[in-house]
Amino acid sequence: MKRRAVLVTGLAIGLIPALALAHGPTRQKVTLTTEVAADPAEVWEVVGNFQDMSWHPAVFSSTGENGNDIDATRVLTLGSADGPTISEILYKYSPDKMSYSYRITDVKVEVLPVTNYSSHLTVKPRDGGGAVIEWRGAFYRGYPNNDPPPELNDDAAIAAVTGVYQAGLDALVEKLGAPGS
Repeated sequence: MKRRAVLVTGLAIGLIPALALAHGPTRQKVTLTTEVAADPAEVWEVVGNFQDMSWHPAVFSSTGENGNDIDATRVLTLGSADGPTISEILYKYSPDKMSYSYRITDVKVEVLPVTNYSSHLTVKPRDGGGAVIEWRGAFYRGYPNNDPPPELNDDAAIAAVTGVYQAGLDALVEKLGAPGS
């Protein structure tokens, strides 16, 4: 009986490294913040309408249905009228807290190398005046299996989401002013 227990234990210990390597992708997270001179209500006027993402320089147009209601949808066309699209759905919206959360429902990984993407945008008062804008997201890389190609790995997904957020936040600073400027 002892021999069987030792064999089973040895087999289990031998499988642990193989199982650890075969787990697939892990959920990635990105959080960026920026500060602007405008007060939070003014910032919310710019970013708070889920149907209007014209403040982001990559967005050529935005169309959608159901305004800021839960389950509202939008389709972002990027770059030009015939550019690639990203379809999204709103799942939380709080004008009192100046925040909303949404998920991507359809995007080609060649456009944004992620899967199972969700995001949260919020505006808060800044100590000393102005506002802080936080944009955070969680997602998996664009290739769900082991050994992804470089353009669909974790680093590519993080870089792409970081680039999207940074471009949007930089545009808001340009539009709403940097604190102290």
